[in-house]
Amino acid sequence: MSFINSMIYGMADMKIYTKTGDKGTTALWSGKRVTKNHPRLHAYGSIDELNSHLGVTQSLVLSTPEITSLSASITEIQNQLFLLGSYIACDEKKLIAQLPPLDTNAAQNLEVKIDSMQTELPTLTNFILPNGHSASAQLQVARCICRRAERDFIVCKDEVFENESIEIYLNRLSDYLFVAARWVNHKMSFKETIWSIK
Repeated sequence: MSFINSMIYGMADMKIYTKTGDKGTTALWSGKRVTKNHPRLHAYGSIDELNSHLGVTQSLVLSTPEITSLSASITEIQNQLFLLGSYIACDEKKLIAQLPPLDTNAAQNLEVKIDSMQTELPTLTNFILPNGHSASAQLQVARCICRRAERDFIVCKDEVFENESIEIYLNRLSDYLFVAARWVNHKMSFKETIWSIK
């Protein structure tokens, strides 16, 4: 039985509330209990938050025909983030074999998407404010959370298997989210606001 199937079947008979975390601890995948402020939880908690904000972004993208082409990429990223969170929660090497393998080309795929969007954008010569179309603003929020996820991950990276792939992906993802935010504003004819101190 695959990891995903075993998780689904395991959840089928489980109540949403377990009460096992009522005293401020939770279990990693091995069953080992740690405090809820453990570095691994900060890392995959930020990734979960990022994933949820991308869900908000997805709803905005799907309701705007001019930018619905971003939808497939967002779904792909959300699935990848779920997998990254699973790797961070995995604290025993023997359990890694039960996880789907990380896509070693995931960061490179983001680079291809970045390069494609940038061909449509004017050259950036100034800092810009994170505003404009609602989907663009939401992508900027996601970018900030992605940067936090990256910082949180650095704290625990030495404990995490396949850490280099995760670190590179998060770094590239924040670049993707920034460019996607600019691309949305461009597609929706929102002028970028240059940072200016008067």
